Amino acid sequence: MANRKGTAMMMVGADIPADREEDFNRWYNEEHLKELVSVPGILNAARYEAVRSGPKHLAVYELESIAVIETDAFKNRPRTEWGTRVSPSIIGSNFFNNVYEMVYPTELSDSIAGADMAPALQIGRMDIGAENEDEWNRWYSGVYVPNYEKVPGCMRGRRWRAVRGAPQYAVMYEFEHEGVSDTSEWAAQRDINPDNPRMRDIMTHAPGSPGIWKKTFQL
Repeated sequence: MANRKGTAMMMVGADIPADREEDFNRWYNEEHLKELVSVPGILNAARYEAVRSGPKHLAVYELESIAVIETDAFKNRPRTEWGTRVSPSIIGSNFFNNVYEMVYPTELSDSIAGADMAPALQIGRMDIGAENEDEWNRWYSGVYVPNYEKVPGCMRGRRWRAVRGAPQYAVMYEFEHEGVSDTSEWAAQRDINPDNPRMRDIMTHAPGSPGIWKKTFQL
């Protein structure tokens, strides 16, 4: 079976004016997602809507590697007439289009590669000062995410370093449902390690981070 996830990811988020949402959603579901997943190296994709924080609309694309965004098929794909009217880069606010390389886990396991798009996501996007980066990364990958991965309903956590866009890091927890981080089991992990408060304090979250999104459409 072909891989459904790789070592890179693209996320596109935006808020869309209410009077344009119907046309925007039709374009994304009927045309745009098909266009993107036809690009070699884009393995899977799904659309999500925010249930906490935002922006409201989020599309997540699983990439074989970051090399995909440098291919002719990706960079020079034509924009359709429909796309010129409703693309989130044109009509959206709070827009971002980021590409990331996976930093945790450090290798793509068979279980991750074969996994489909999750029903819900919790995503944090953050910066860290260079003077704390090495220690912070060791803590985040070695302590913080592995502890949250123990929580029932959390399928996995993956960490990412931005190769396009900002802020410089992201974490994505894949959930069975959007209520996982509201559970007592999740709350119990927040300060289970004595380093957690200090490490959280030295990072800077992007506006709207962390947020939770629920899957609304997948081909």
